[in-house]
Amino acid sequence: MNLLIAFSTDDGENFNDDHFGMASYFHVYKFSDGKEEFVEARENVKYVEDETLKHGDPGKAKATSSALGNVDVIIGKKMGPNIVRLLKKYVCIVTKTNTIADAIQLVHKNMEKIIDEKNKGENRKHMVLRP
Repeated sequence: MNLLIAFSTDDGENFNDDHFGMASYFHVYKFSDGKEEFVEARENVKYVEDETLKHGDPGKAKATSSALGNVDVIIGKKMGPNIVRLLKKYVCIVTKTNTIADAIQLVHKNMEKIIDEKNKGENRKHMVLRP
């Protein structure tokens, strides 16, 4: 099975320190046959911040989803309240690593669990991957 996985980053190597949707970029990799291949860096055209809106605003989730498009899995160090909306479209993974390279290794080690979660559809739960 092929999976497109997006990692939240500001610099292309490390995860951003804020919620997934606050990253400057999403680095998208294709995972297939035990290998990964960098596909592209997608700029996160962030939802225009409105100070009257709270975390978890549906517009923020929609903006993040528009940048993610056809990915299957999203991975970051933190997820905000919109995780409940994002889970309907993506497998959401919180990682306890700092670098995308380390997270890629965790994905390979946990691929079967990730695929199982993807196959649950809208009933999926978020995952936590630790080294």
